[in-house]
Amino acid sequence: MDRLSRHPTTVYQVIAARLEEELRTVYRCGDYLPSEQQLAARYDVNRHTLRRAVDELVNKGLVQRRRGIGILVLMRPYDYPLHAQTRFSQNLLEQGSHPTSERLLAVLRPANASVAAALGREEGDDVIHLRTLRRVNGVPVSLIDHYLPNLDWWPVLQRFTSGSLHEFLARELQQSLTRRQTRISARASQAKEAQLLEVALQTPLMCIRTLNTCNGSDRVAEYSVSLARADMIELTMEH
Repeated sequence: MDRLSRHPTTVYQVIAARLEEELRTVYRCGDYLPSEQQLAARYDVNRHTLRRAVDELVNKGLVQRRRGIGILVLMRPYDYPLHAQTRFSQNLLEQGSHPTSERLLAVLRPANASVAAALGREEGDDVIHLRTLRRVNGVPVSLIDHYLPNLDWWPVLQRFTSGSLHEFLARELQQSLTRRQTRISARASQAKEAQLLEVALQTPLMCIRTLNTCNGSDRVAEYSVSLARADMIELTMEH
């Protein structure tokens, strides 16, 4: 049982604040909160007070009451602005979230036709292929394939295991990447992607293809293909 201040005008607000924090750290979109009866018992309040607390979350668009089912966690998507200097980690930190990224794959491989075209190389040319999984507050949000044509970077990039790839490149190789072009489409998740992103098979994903240049050059230094959960990320473009 959680002990709260008994001030009559603040109890439901305190409960709402605590539940909102749990929504961001414990629950994920699609989960259900405990029943109102269970939550009222947990906070040692009556059902009316508990409902007022839940009303606060409903009004913020964080949860939805589903008649006969329960309280569905919606969560607001994380805002991700698209511009030349966008930095995923920094942007999420500024929103009060905890972004992480782990490397799942690091290999040299022959470029297929689409990768070669994006990088301005010949099909079959060796490129660096990294795959990373990004999480926000522990919840998977995007799976990214990074293709880099400069094989001189390979010895250093083998040491990259987690965190921001672009920050690693700036720190270890003094290479600053800038977004030049972004293409956005949608497709359904396949089995491996669904498993890594912890979503159901055939869940809609945003497919974000990005070309990045380096240190003011027009030459493409990275081609990335990101599969992002549409329920977790909201893209913003300023005009």
